Amino acid sequence: MNTENPWITTPVTADLLRGALELERTERGILPHRLPARARAQNTDPQLAMAEAQPAGVRLVLRTRATRIELDTVPTKRVYAGVPPRPDGVYDLLVDGRLTGRESVTGGNTLTIDMTTGAFDHRTGPAGTLRFSGLPEGDKDVEIWLPHNETTELVALRTDAPVAPVPDRGRRVWLHHGSSISHGSDAAGPTATWPAHAAALGGAELINLGFGGSALLDPFTARALRDTPAGLLSVKIGINVVNTDLMRLRAFGPAVHGFLDTVREGHPTAPLLVVSPVLCPIHEDTPGPTALDPASLATGQPRFRATGDPAERANGKLTLNAVREELARIVRQRSAEDPNLYYLDGRALYGADDYAELPLPDELHPDAAAHLRIGERFAAHTFAAGGPFALPEGAPDQA
Repeated sequence: MNTENPWITTPVTADLLRGALELERTERGILPHRLPARARAQNTDPQLAMAEAQPAGVRLVLRTRATRIELDTVPTKRVYAGVPPRPDGVYDLLVDGRLTGRESVTGGNTLTIDMTTGAFDHRTGPAGTLRFSGLPEGDKDVEIWLPHNETTELVALRTDAPVAPVPDRGRRVWLHHGSSISHGSDAAGPTATWPAHAAALGGAELINLGFGGSALLDPFTARALRDTPAGLLSVKIGINVVNTDLMRLRAFGPAVHGFLDTVREGHPTAPLLVVSPVLCPIHEDTPGPTALDPASLATGQPRFRATGDPAERANGKLTLNAVREELARIVRQRSAEDPNLYYLDGRALYGADDYAELPLPDELHPDAAAHLRIGERFAAHTFAAGGPFALPEGAPDQA
């Protein structure tokens, strides 16, 4: 231990964290949540419970002179029965906005999931320690982005110099909701998910409410969006409604209207962008539900398939093309009275040419390179001049 600069332990409090809607005190530390307690109490789906507790977009943000940082955490590792082990979750270190380190934490809890039955088995394990050293001297803004796909309890923060909250830099807050692709799916790290990449390019403060498998137009999620302060909003809707075979066209349209109505109660004039699904060939014209292809488990790369009957589209079963048509219609209808409501076809972010170059490894989720491409295209469309999230004329550049 460096006796000249002994460790300083700082409690992890809300003023040092961004991207979480609520912090839960556990027996071992602090667990960030991306849905508030009232919403969690209304949820009975273990998939959503797991997804909202995975801290996609959640980061520690510090102002400090420290050159060494340690963070004790209890990660929860996901293990899928019959599939090779997943890599450990990644923590990204940013210093004054630049990625300067990327590490993982061993140990922690284990959640074993049987994808063929949906069964979950949870086992408790020890805390681990994240270490970053060699940070530059002097005052700096330091961000530690937590793993986007690994539930993370924060136990203890240690530095070799005092830390303080970072003052407000005047960046606009962007609140986004979507599915596993927005959550981060197969991105290389928490700052490489497409929303995090787009936020960095657009100079925005991200709050990511992307929930793997769980963008299902739940009223409690709409209320969480309604009640969260933000100046920019987007909702990416469709793929989960199709691959869960949750509803028919008759229910989908009113559910979208109700979801947007609730969001608008809290954000009546903010720019609100509705984004339809990116290309997913298995569901473009074939309804759900989506199912795991059991034969793919032997290859080490799970793959999914659509099990619905295309003929059932006549009875209102949803496909991605049907979802896009309905979302475009709804936005056209509403925008007559809501000039700050916009629509983006997700295939402009990832389409047929992208699928040919960067195919979906499991037929559902983009790979790491595709995440970066989607983020770049979203930023170019949305944050650039003339886009829905463009800065007002004469406003200072926040990027």
